[in-house]
Amino acid sequence: MTFTGRLALGSPLLIVTTVVVAAQRPEPPRALTAADYARAERFMNYNVTPLVLHSGVRPTWLPDDRFWYRTTTENGTAFFVFDPATGARSTCELAECTERNAEAASRRGRAPRRDVPSPDGKQTVFIRDWNLWIRDVATDKETQLTFDGVKDFGYATDNAGWTHSDRPIVSWSPDSKKIATYQQDQRGVGEMYLIETKVGHPVLQAWKYPLPGDSTITMIQRVVIDVETRKVTRLQMPSDQHRSSLCDDVACDEVWGDVQWSPDGSTVAFVSTARDHKREQLRVADTATGFVREVMEEKAETFYESGNGRINWRYLPRSNEVIWFSERDNWGHLYLHDLQTGREKRQITTGEGNVTQLLHVDEANRTLYFVGVGRESGRDPYFRHFYRIGMDGRNLKLLTPEDADHDVSLAPSGKYFVDVYSKPDVPPVAVLRDADGRDIATIETADISRLTATGWRPPQPITVKARDGATDLYGLLYRPHDLDPGRKYPIVNHIYPGPQTGSVGGRSFSPARGDAQALAELGFVIVEIDGMGTPWRSKKFHDAYYANMGDNTLPDQVAAMKELARRYPWIDIDRAGIYGHSGGGYATADAMFRYPDFFKVGISEAGNHDNRNYEDDWAEKWQGLLRTHADGTTNYDNQANQLVAKNLKGKLLLAHGTTDNNVPPDNTLLVVNELIKANKDFDLLMLPNRGHGFGNEPYMVRRRWDYFVRYLLGAEPPKEYEMHAPAERTATPQ
Repeated sequence: MTFTGRLALGSPLLIVTTVVVAAQRPEPPRALTAADYARAERFMNYNVTPLVLHSGVRPTWLPDDRFWYRTTTENGTAFFVFDPATGARSTCELAECTERNAEAASRRGRAPRRDVPSPDGKQTVFIRDWNLWIRDVATDKETQLTFDGVKDFGYATDNAGWTHSDRPIVSWSPDSKKIATYQQDQRGVGEMYLIETKVGHPVLQAWKYPLPGDSTITMIQRVVIDVETRKVTRLQMPSDQHRSSLCDDVACDEVWGDVQWSPDGSTVAFVSTARDHKREQLRVADTATGFVREVMEEKAETFYESGNGRINWRYLPRSNEVIWFSERDNWGHLYLHDLQTGREKRQITTGEGNVTQLLHVDEANRTLYFVGVGRESGRDPYFRHFYRIGMDGRNLKLLTPEDADHDVSLAPSGKYFVDVYSKPDVPPVAVLRDADGRDIATIETADISRLTATGWRPPQPITVKARDGATDLYGLLYRPHDLDPGRKYPIVNHIYPGPQTGSVGGRSFSPARGDAQALAELGFVIVEIDGMGTPWRSKKFHDAYYANMGDNTLPDQVAAMKELARRYPWIDIDRAGIYGHSGGGYATADAMFRYPDFFKVGISEAGNHDNRNYEDDWAEKWQGLLRTHADGTTNYDNQANQLVAKNLKGKLLLAHGTTDNNVPPDNTLLVVNELIKANKDFDLLMLPNRGHGFGNEPYMVRRRWDYFVRYLLGAEPPKEYEMHAPAERTATPQ
C-alpha cells in the first residue's frame, strides 16, 4: 500500500511518499538428500580414477635401458616391459618385472625396508642404538661401524622435527667403499609432546622438535666412514646447520642431494646452508684427511633455493668445474664455475623462465638435460618442458614440443626418456623419445570415455589478475556438471598459500583433485588459484610476502574471486567460503579473521596458525630469524592468527588431529583460546589419534560438505551420510 502525507518542517511543506511492501516470507531452506551426496561422491578420486584406462605410466628403468610400467586396461591392472631398442612391448607379472631389475633385487635381499643399499648392492647400512651398522646382503652378517653414538647424538639420524624416521641419512661413494654422513647433535634441543587417547594411562610421544628463536637447535658434525677399515674421519670444520639448499630437512624426499662424490671417492663436495637460508657455501673435503676447502658462496636477501623439487648443483671434478644454480637475475638459471677458484666461467641458461630440475649431465659431450617452466611464450607458465643445452650455453633445444605439461623420466644412460604429457583438462599421452627428442613409440594413450559417460567434466583453467591488477595468476575452476547459468552459486576457495607450493599443485591431468569437483556437485563453484608468493614463477613473484606469512596470498585470492564474479554472473560473491589443510588451514583461519566481511564460512584443518609453534627450519626460511623488539613485539606477530582471531564474524570450523606430529595441535588451540577470550562462536573438531593427513578421511570430508551446505548454501545436509571410500585410499598425507 502507499501512504502520502505532509510533514510541517517549516515552510514550505515537505511532501513525503512512503511505499510499504508486504514482507516476503523467506523460503524454507531446502534439504539435500543422501542421493545428492551419493551423486557428488561419484566424483571422488576412488570412484573416478578406475574409470581412466591406459594412464598412470611411471617407468621403472632397467640396467639395459628397458623399462617396465603398470597401467589399467579394459581387463584390469597390467604390467608391461618396453624395449626402446626394438620397440617391443611384452606383458609381465609384477614379481617378474621387478626381478628383472637387478638393483631392485639386490636391494631387497633380507634387509629391513629402511636400510640404505650400497651402489653395488652387496651391502646395506642401517641404524642400531644410535650407531651405524653394515649388513652383508649375501650372508646377512652384520658389522658395527661406529661406536660413540648415543641418544640425541647419534649417527645419520633422520629427524627434522616435523618428520622423522629410522632410515639413515647417508651418501655412499660410487665404489661402495665409503659413506658420507653426520653425527646429529640434538643435546639440549627442546622437545615436542603428544598424548595418545586410550583407556587407562595415556601414552606420551616425545621427540626433539626445535622452534624458531631457540638458542639450541639441531646441528650436524660431518663425517666420512671407510666401510672396510671402519675408520671414521671427522671433517675439519665446525658443526654445520641441519639444513638443505632446497627443502626444510637435511635430505629432501629421502635424497641427500647436497652431498656429491668424486668418481674415485677421494673427495666429497657438499653445500652448507645457513640457519636462515640466506647463505650457501660450497665446500670440498678430502675423505682421507678430513681437510675442507672453501670453493664458493652465494648470499640471498630473502632465501636461497637450489631448484624446484630437485637439487640442481653438480660436482664435476674431472673437468675441475661445478654447475651452480642461482636466481640472481630473477630467474632460476644454471651457471658454470671453476672448482678451484669458485669464479664464474659463464652463465649457461638465460632469459625468462626457470630451470626447475637438472636431470642429466653428459660430461663427455658437455651437454645438460633439464626440465624448465615459463620459457615458451603463450603457454601456461607452469607447464614443464624438457630441454637440452651445451655447457657453453649454446644449442638450446626444446625436446618436448607439445603445448602441455610434460612429466619426464630419463633413462640412466641418458639415451631415452619417457614423456607423459597432458593438461588439467586434456588426458595424458605417454611416448618414448630419444635424446634428440625424436618420437620412437607411443606407449599409452589415455581413454576417458567411461569417465565422461558419468557426466564428469574437467576443471576449467583460468587466468585472473593479482592484487596489483597487472600480474597474471593461474588456477582452476570447478562447477557443477549441470550448472544452470540462471542460478547463483556460492563460491568456495580451496587454498594452499605456499610459500613452498601453491593451491593447484601440478598441471598434469587428474580425474580428481581432492574433493573439489565432488563439492562443486552439491551446488558450489570451487576455485584454486596460485597467488603471489608461490614458486615456479620469477624470484620476485616468489618473494612477494617474504617475512610476512600472514599475507597468505589472500589479497590475490579476494581480487581474483571478485574478478571471476564479474566475469561469470552465476557466481554469488556475497556467499564466499574458503577451506584448506595444513598451510591451507592456516590461510583459511587467517582469511576469516582478516577479511571477515568477505569470507562467510571457513573450514581450517591442521593449520600452523603461529609458526613460532612450528619447526624452526620452515618458519625461519620464510619469515626470517625471530627478533623481539624493545616493546615486546616480534617480527612474527604479523603471521600469528590468534592475534587477529577477535575479528571473526562468519562461521568457522577448526579441525586438528590430536597426534599430529607435523603441525602439533597446540597451533589450533592457540586460536581456540583467543576466540574464547573474544566471546566468539566457532566449531571445533579434534580427531583423536590422527596425524597430519586426516583431510581425506571420509568423516572429515563429510563434515566439510555438511558445513558448507548448511552455512553457505543455506540447505540442510542429509544426517550422517556415510561415505564409501576404500580404507586404504583415504589417508593421503597433505
